[in-house]
Amino acid sequence: MTFQGDEGPVEGLRLPVFIKEKSIMRFAEILTKAFFVAAALAVVSCEDPSVGTGIQLGPGTGSGGENGSEVVIPDYDDDYSAIAGWGDHNKWNLANVHDPSIEYYDGYYYMYCTDASYGNEHLKATTGRHFPGKRSKDLVNWTYVPGPMNDAPAWVKDSLNAIRGRMNLAPIDKPNYGYWAPVVRAVDGKLRMYYCIVIDNLIGTGGWGERAFIGMCETTGPINGKWEDKGYVVCSSSDKGRDGWKRPNANDWNGYFYYNAIDPTYLVDDSSGKHYLIYGSWHSGFALLEIDPESGKPVNAPLGDPWADSVEDLTARYGIRVGTRTAASRWQGSEAPEVIYKDGYYYLFMAYDGLDVPYNTRVVRSEKIEGPYYDITGRNFTNGRGDCYPIVTHPYKFSEGYGWVGIAHCCVFPEHNGDDWFYSSQGRLPANVGGNPNSNAIMMGHVRRLVWCPASADEPGNLWPVALPERYAGVPDDKITKEDLVGRWEHINLAYSYANQQTSKEMVLKSDGTMAGALKGTWTFDETKKWLTFNVDGKKVVVCVEREADWEASPRCATIVYAGTEKSLNATWWGKKVQ
Repeated sequence: MTFQGDEGPVEGLRLPVFIKEKSIMRFAEILTKAFFVAAALAVVSCEDPSVGTGIQLGPGTGSGGENGSEVVIPDYDDDYSAIAGWGDHNKWNLANVHDPSIEYYDGYYYMYCTDASYGNEHLKATTGRHFPGKRSKDLVNWTYVPGPMNDAPAWVKDSLNAIRGRMNLAPIDKPNYGYWAPVVRAVDGKLRMYYCIVIDNLIGTGGWGERAFIGMCETTGPINGKWEDKGYVVCSSSDKGRDGWKRPNANDWNGYFYYNAIDPTYLVDDSSGKHYLIYGSWHSGFALLEIDPESGKPVNAPLGDPWADSVEDLTARYGIRVGTRTAASRWQGSEAPEVIYKDGYYYLFMAYDGLDVPYNTRVVRSEKIEGPYYDITGRNFTNGRGDCYPIVTHPYKFSEGYGWVGIAHCCVFPEHNGDDWFYSSQGRLPANVGGNPNSNAIMMGHVRRLVWCPASADEPGNLWPVALPERYAGVPDDKITKEDLVGRWEHINLAYSYANQQTSKEMVLKSDGTMAGALKGTWTFDETKKWLTFNVDGKKVVVCVEREADWEASPRCATIVYAGTEKSLNATWWGKKVQ
């Protein structure tokens, strides 16, 4: 896709901040109608065509449902264009999701997103139009809740023009606003949201796009959309000074900002109890800014002018850099940091590349929240030592269905009162699905379980997270035996391929421990750890096996999937049993 900016097209890159809003916000109106299945599909097996409200499942069936539990896999169509109008917003479920953030609060998982809906239908809401929300009890079925605001708070314009005045630039009377990438956290009995408002104007003639702002609001009643805005937190900053905003030429993509105030996440340091905001997108990398827990504002506020003569002065006020894809570049395809803490490590998830198709997710980790962060091979992401692995998600396609692209900008969160971890992002349909030229603007919310897999067969305790290949549907976690794995599979080598879907190939696991098709060699299975080990050409690759839903099957059904990596592969392996 070619993005057209004020200075010409940019192939395959994320939009500059001043035109970022235009990349998603102006979707086409509804063009096609999609057939919607009316009956709920029962979880049995892919060979059982039964439909209805659910079938009692017994142990040992290979279908989930110990103790006769009942599970129903959602039957909604991933192409939701038929119900994309505002009049059907209560039917959306996980339709119209972009840049989600999820937090458990007061009995529900709450999700809030970037402003995005097919045809901008969410703007027809009378209240809570911006940063639209959803909530769920089970992470499978979601209902709409209003966002926190109808219009940009007055402080955004006031702050923008105060900065422009100190730069000897004229005020902007009617700024163009874009509403982007909120993060929500439960803090001190309240649900707190840090949100991004991008100014879609230029910093003077021939300048870069205007800066972005991060603000904060809080609520104790999210279902009613009643939020109290707390105002300014931080804005985009530069080390080029007040007169350094002009671009030398149209081919200069070095970037004006040092830190771009967008895509925040929020974390409480497990060791110190300190609160941090981690933010940044494309420009130079990610910043770590300490936050006062009570006020929700930086501990060193006021931050002062968003420029400085030295990087050291700037970082002392606006945050230290914890990661960058390429140290020498101001313009780079990494964004949307998400940081969690687990078992002694801080894991930093991030999105790579452009958001329409090539979006993919990587992860690095550190023993300290400030870094340095390393990938699975030992690359230092904090110092910008190139592309990092493992791949957590990537555009893909199984043999059935259209597959998914643009799978990134994630949130990662633990199960409430459980042991599982989850990954959520949007997934986009590819272009021209069903003859619809705007199908790539169809964004379905994905919720996937994370599995923690060995970096190699020789390092069984060195565990790294990857997402499962199929979305979460609440399939019961029945015991999996070696016999359950015998049969026909689809295998995907999820290696990095810019803007291309990795497609599946058939593989057969035989009862004698050999395999044929996409992988040739032998296999073994540890039922206790649920680790499937492939021995291919003398190399052992360990993947984690789980029960999940086959969303591509017709009807949808329970199946078994795997996901895992090996640090020498620079790839993740995904698989799904189909028979």
